[in-house]
Amino acid sequence: LMCLYISLDYFLSANVRKISVREIDSYYIYNTCYIEMIMEKLRIAVTGAAGNLGSLLSYGLLNENVNLNLLIHKKELPIDISEKENVSVHKVDLARQETLNDALKDVDIIVHFAGILFMSNPEKFLPVTNTLYFSNLLDAAIRQNVKRIILISCPHVEGESSPESPAKGSLKGKPISMHAKTRLEEERLLFHYAERFNFEPVSLRVGMVYGKGILMIDAAQWFARHWLLGVWKKPTHIHLISKDDFVTATIAAIIKPDIKGIYHVGDEGIQTLQQFLDDITTYRNYHKPWRMPVWMIMTAARTFELFSSIFGTQSPLTVDFIRIGMVSYYGDTTRMRKELLPQLKYKTYKEGIHLF
Repeated sequence: LMCLYISLDYFLSANVRKISVREIDSYYIYNTCYIEMIMEKLRIAVTGAAGNLGSLLSYGLLNENVNLNLLIHKKELPIDISEKENVSVHKVDLARQETLNDALKDVDIIVHFAGILFMSNPEKFLPVTNTLYFSNLLDAAIRQNVKRIILISCPHVEGESSPESPAKGSLKGKPISMHAKTRLEEERLLFHYAERFNFEPVSLRVGMVYGKGILMIDAAQWFARHWLLGVWKKPTHIHLISKDDFVTATIAAIIKPDIKGIYHVGDEGIQTLQQFLDDITTYRNYHKPWRMPVWMIMTAARTFELFSSIFGTQSPLTVDFIRIGMVSYYGDTTRMRKELLPQLKYKTYKEGIHLF
């Protein structure tokens, strides 16, 4: 009945022009195949599923009509995710392609989060953990005939942008930070592989995700609570998206047909990092961030990195984080609003301030 309705709808919508029987048949066959795929349940693989954003998406997908292959490395998943009937957990190592074969078997769509962020000397490890490991994932996906691969990226890959001159979805950016450089290289790999092997490539360039439970937001609030949060003086535009809208947009990119290309994911708000931090710390009755000279913040980052390198711990701040953070970024969300998320739950962070 669904197939008949779709074909009839298409036929009636075309009553102002002549269409051939072959054209109707082609449309019918395409939608029949898509409906059958949905009825059989999509199988979604999420890399970095135990990470901050990966687990957030995993929670969001639990009640969807999909099967989940959740890929983890060392960190375990929460029990309320791992024990769900539609969840299969796979321990993998992206450095070793052979560990990916079972995890990607019968998978239709991959969402890639996995990576290392909070460690010292990112200039050394990011070309491996971002670029090389993603290449390994792509090779394994090709062998398993995965139909769509979604990379969670960021607007920084185009270099500096602003509300007046937003990022448009180019692969020709010249970012200055190693995080953004290697993420851009991942995007180029994704679209290069898609041209060769005919799958749907999707890059979601996500602005700063906000809300309680997001690591960077929680860290900022902890520092503010102890009167330790500082920020540079130069106003820096940022593009935000609530954690709820981020999950909704990403699920749409997974489930909807004919999704491919680059999408900037952000809300309608126009604000600076300084204004944002002032407002969210005030909301929690914490101390507003101190305005500090850049050299002082860089010194703190180098101290954290030194401690991390000596003791093998995470580094909550790195010099490369400061470099990427000091660059204004803002994306053109026209495609996102048209194809993924026509209606935002929170148009600005002020509407979603209770999420903090």
